[in-house]
Amino acid sequence: MATELKPVVSFDDSFAKLDIRVGRVVEVELETSTHKQTYRMVVDFGKYGKRVSYGRFTCHPIEEVKDRLVLGVLNFAPRQMGPVTSEVLIVGVQYPKAESGEATFVTPAVNAKVGSKLF
Repeated sequence: MATELKPVVSFDDSFAKLDIRVGRVVEVELETSTHKQTYRMVVDFGKYGKRVSYGRFTCHPIEEVKDRLVLGVLNFAPRQMGPVTSEVLIVGVQYPKAESGEATFVTPAVNAKVGSKLF
């Protein structure tokens, strides 16, 4: 286990530059064209629009993912993932005891407003 932290950075040069907002997964399906099992999710960010995200959240059943509130980084450039392109990064952490790359969601503890900014 790593015991050293990354170097200290200023708020203005790091976190302040990210636009992380609450979204709601409105569509989810298993994507079969990617190298590893991945979900294709359409996430509604309210006045910021709907964006497509591909993520390895497949330890969660589809019915548990649909309508879930998630946090997404809206101002990263789209990322190519094999044959698909993810328009937004959904924030997650390693799913307990799952293979590397399998994630679980970082979500608000209450029913937060869609489009709300993380601060």
